[in-house]
Amino acid sequence: MATTTRRTLADDIVRTLKAEIRAGVYPPGARLPTEAALCQRFAVSRATVRGAVKELDVLGLVRTQHGVGTFVRPRPAVRDGLERMGSISESISASGKTPGHEYARRTLREVLPDEAERMAVPPDTEVLELRRRITADGDVVAYSYDLIPRGLLPERFDPEELDGSVFAYFEHRLGIHPTLGLAKVHAVESGHIAWGHDAAKHRLFVLLDQLHYDAAHQLLAYSRTYFIEGAYEFHLTRTST
Repeated sequence: MATTTRRTLADDIVRTLKAEIRAGVYPPGARLPTEAALCQRFAVSRATVRGAVKELDVLGLVRTQHGVGTFVRPRPAVRDGLERMGSISESISASGKTPGHEYARRTLREVLPDEAERMAVPPDTEVLELRRRITADGDVVAYSYDLIPRGLLPERFDPEELDGSVFAYFEHRLGIHPTLGLAKVHAVESGHIAWGHDAAKHRLFVLLDQLHYDAAHQLLAYSRTYFIEGAYEFHLTRTST
């Protein structure tokens, strides 16, 4: 016997507010009406309104600052597909924005034990360590911590010459073509990832912990890229075949 799910009052509020957010009645950054105002508008209890707002939060449409109010989340600055292997700069450009890279560190050093294990390299392997902020139209969308084996780089390599996209440097300066990425995806909350004047605003991230290889399965880089929650949206196409 087929069963139906009865729609609740909170569901009706979610449907209405979702439609109004998407129609621009409440644009990104706008504050939603207070609980009291929503209770009066929909003739429901505070518990029902709180349930509806919580659902909007779970859907990624709003965020609540306790004691301040509930605000519409900004739309993601960049969209990308997890199944696609490519440069972050290319994804930003494809979203109609200008990519940028702000480097905080370019250092030659030996790998740490946990890095050697993840990269499957000898413990005395020398790497180029990079720390950079990736921006879209000047707004930070990700913090990336990258390790590149020293053996891939020119003998008289100057770390300062790498000042833009790592993939672009591989392609245009070294003639190397990344073709395979093996990634782990994690949600991260930390006050120690971000840096710079606006670091305090960035605590929630989607971490792409990724190994990059060329067609011959040569390791090109190990990257831990922390995409700022809400600034970068990933999509993934899944099929049953």
